[in-house]
Amino acid sequence: MKKVIYTIIVIALLVWAGFTLAGNKQKQAEETAIVAEQNAFITVRVDTVKVEAINSTYRANGNFAPFQDLKLSSERGGQVVRVLVQEGAEVSVGQTLAVIKADLQSVELQNAEAAYLTAEKDAQRFESAFTTGGVTQQQLDQMNLQLQSAKARLNQAKINVGDSNVKSTINGIVNKRHIEPGTVVAPGAPLFDVVNVSKLKLKANATENQVANIKTGDEVTIKASVYPDKEFKGKVTFIAAMADESLNFPVEVEVLNNTNNDLRAGMYGSVIFSSKESSNAAVTVVPRNAFVGSISNNEIFIAREGVAHLTKVVSGRNFGEQVEILEGLKAGDIVITSGIINLTDGAKISIVK
Repeated sequence: MKKVIYTIIVIALLVWAGFTLAGNKQKQAEETAIVAEQNAFITVRVDTVKVEAINSTYRANGNFAPFQDLKLSSERGGQVVRVLVQEGAEVSVGQTLAVIKADLQSVELQNAEAAYLTAEKDAQRFESAFTTGGVTQQQLDQMNLQLQSAKARLNQAKINVGDSNVKSTINGIVNKRHIEPGTVVAPGAPLFDVVNVSKLKLKANATENQVANIKTGDEVTIKASVYPDKEFKGKVTFIAAMADESLNFPVEVEVLNNTNNDLRAGMYGSVIFSSKESSNAAVTVVPRNAFVGSISNNEIFIAREGVAHLTKVVSGRNFGEQVEILEGLKAGDIVITSGIINLTDGAKISIVK
């Protein structure tokens, strides 16, 4: 009898456990379905396509580079006996900056001068002897060749001595001095860095739409980030014929520094280009971050009835945080600006503010 009771109890427990597990599975399935339904919607932020009056002037950013940058090196080896300028000194073309010991070159110059004087006197004697028949034409020609050779050696010796005086070949400022008196240098060793900042070059990049309105010789306005209240005048001197890897066109602007040389090479600056169009023309614009990938991809997601639709557009000018739209969108369209990385065409979306 006890065995029958135990068997009934065991069966009852098994039945109860089965019902409990089945109930838990159903509950888990319901919860999973709710989560799956929630995950089917991708959370995004949106903005509205607008028509706005935009100042059509635009700017390109870059860095100032010196108009001339001279890395002055030694023509000859030897010991530096004098350094005549300090860092920061203004120098001019032909000014001697340092002197390298030239004892050997001086001796060579003296020998070359003596050899030239001897050859010159011998040539004069041969000229006199030739008129009287004392020497032949061939002997006279040989002596004249010796005179020319002696003169060439003398000129070379003068050049060697001159190379011992290190001279600047540009007007500028000594930006760095690599030597001190007593320094022993080899031929080609760096001696001074001289930069000319009376004029500078601002190297910037322009987009395809911007570069279409730029011409070499255009007068432009230059701003330096460290001098927000000052303006400088510049002139476009170079526009690249081919875009770089980012599809931008390198542009170079020559900038005239002021009398205090406030602009320095390496500073961050902007060149402001003026458009030929009305300065406050009404254009259709979208936020820059609405584009899928880069602006050059010309793809934007439009939000319509809870679904993301990938749309091809034609972009125009870049106004910083806003981009002109020429085709593909109209005022009032809702574009997705955040959460784009998770989207595909036709994906369901949930808009948050």
